Amino acid sequence: MMLIDCPNCGPRDETEFAYGGQAHVAYPDDPSALSDAEWARYLFYRENPKGLFAERWVHSVGCRKWFNAIRDTVDYEFRAVYPIGQAPPEITRTQGDAR
Repeated sequence: MMLIDCPNCGPRDETEFAYGGQAHVAYPDDPSALSDAEWARYLFYRENPKGLFAERWVHSVGCRKWFNAIRDTVDYEFRAVYPIGQAPPEITRTQGDAR
């Protein structure tokens, strides 16, 4: 079981949350001008890094508000939680974290 620190409600069980995909994906300026291939790239192509990754989450069973989080995809640990629209915080790895 993981605890996720909701910025509005505090730490809660992971079962209260829903994953919303990669954070900071800009919506196209003019979606109607995109080709089918460009639209498909926007909808379906996302990064898949090993390590720190910015994600969107919603507290679906609590306050029902969206927020961003930095999560390490290696150990699943949340390193930071921050509001939608805010830039991701700088996260530095510890010396033992040379992944």
